[in-house]
Amino acid sequence: MPLGLRSKKKDKSKETFKLVESEAAAPAPAAAAPARAASASRLQFHTQLAHGSPTGRVEGFGSARELYAKIAEAFRIDPAEIMFCTLNTHKADMDKLLGAQIGLEDFIFAHIKGQRKEVEVLKTDDVLGLTITDNGTGCAFIKRIKEGSLMDQTKMICVGDHIETINGKNVSDCRHYEVAKMLKDLEKGQVFKLELIEPMKAFEKLEPRSKGGTLPEAKISRGRETLRLRTKGPATVEEMPTEVEEKAIKKVDELLETYMGIRDIELAATMVEAGRDKKNPDEFAVALDETLGDFAFPDEFVFDVWGAIGDAKQGRLE
Repeated sequence: MPLGLRSKKKDKSKETFKLVESEAAAPAPAAAAPARAASASRLQFHTQLAHGSPTGRVEGFGSARELYAKIAEAFRIDPAEIMFCTLNTHKADMDKLLGAQIGLEDFIFAHIKGQRKEVEVLKTDDVLGLTITDNGTGCAFIKRIKEGSLMDQTKMICVGDHIETINGKNVSDCRHYEVAKMLKDLEKGQVFKLELIEPMKAFEKLEPRSKGGTLPEAKISRGRETLRLRTKGPATVEEMPTEVEEKAIKKVDELLETYMGIRDIELAATMVEAGRDKKNPDEFAVALDETLGDFAFPDEFVFDVWGAIGDAKQGRLE
């Protein structure tokens, strides 16, 4: 329904969101798409475990979940042990996270679960200073720690840490926006406990106190073409996003952090894609409702996202 006419009775505490792997439904394929998809399914990528391993090869996957299963099979580990993957670096570099697109020449490094740790924190501020993301398969982890924030002062908490439990409640199967909301809703003035799992480290230290960067240099992918992973249907080889689209995606990613406390470059890319051929914010709102199901974005956020897409098209974004 158009903006202003959408129901104001959305259940914001809803725990059954159906946004799977932050991916939109695939648009109707062009005539040549099936052949392109068939060739994409046989593309091979080199991979290693980030803390050190022989080089393996993976192919025949169409989603992040399938990719993690292929990597796990190559190294004979449980797929649930893989926390996240980075492209072309073994470091836990949040600017190099694998998303919904992989450059055809990219090398995939898989970061697996390492040491567990517990930390108790007194919530002295409404804002914790954490930005949460996830790997699309049930592993929410810390993507950024705001400098000078409450969490920045808690030295045991690091970028890359998987949040396993909050006050004893297991959140391993929760999406990043659910975990972010739970943390935001914690009562100020109370002590809360987190159980965390850090990525397994190699012999050289992986810069554990990294703040995760401000993401101005973050790229969706590398190379002239990318493999686009989808939750439904086969993976497809596509042209990389244009410069205008990349600027819009980065701005929408910033808006996601402002409104929801999450960073999700794939979700931002899906939203920009949904607004590509829309003529007004009402059409855009309808497209978001169709592609992102019950996510229930507030109207103010939708207006700001629509504005960011328009600013990118008009060259008003740096």
